[in-house]
Amino acid sequence: MVMLPGITKSNSGIEDISWNVLGQTYVPKQRSESSMAWHATLPKGTFIPPHIHPTQDEFIYVLEGRFDLQLNGVETYAEPGDLIRMPMKIPHGIWNKTDSTIKCLFWVAPSRRLFDLFWALHNLGPDANPADVVAVSAEHEVDFLPPEED
Repeated sequence: MVMLPGITKSNSGIEDISWNVLGQTYVPKQRSESSMAWHATLPKGTFIPPHIHPTQDEFIYVLEGRFDLQLNGVETYAEPGDLIRMPMKIPHGIWNKTDSTIKCLFWVAPSRRLFDLFWALHNLGPDANPADVVAVSAEHEVDFLPPEED
């Protein structure tokens, strides 16, 4: 797939796609073999547990709200205007621990199988079986880490 020139308008995604991924809204803005970008809305209390992309670099540009994150074992945070860099094979997880919604732009390079993963996770709902989410994600080159022991 080749990236075509053009504009993806602010209130829509490519092909009018909008995914509900475990309570978060992902709207793809660009997709090619070399990269993929999507706008994400993360309501309060939502998160993405620690995981690794073995074949992709991932980035998040924060537009609104505050992310709490774990990046390579270090707890930190990012606010509007900050760019989060998550190199491939580096564990990372993100949380919205605030009372506000987070809006941001994610992108990965290369695209690999992430577009297909979002379709696989679309509309599973908040009661999705975590083991199923982990298995489907692994099939699409995203490896979740086991929960930390208390």
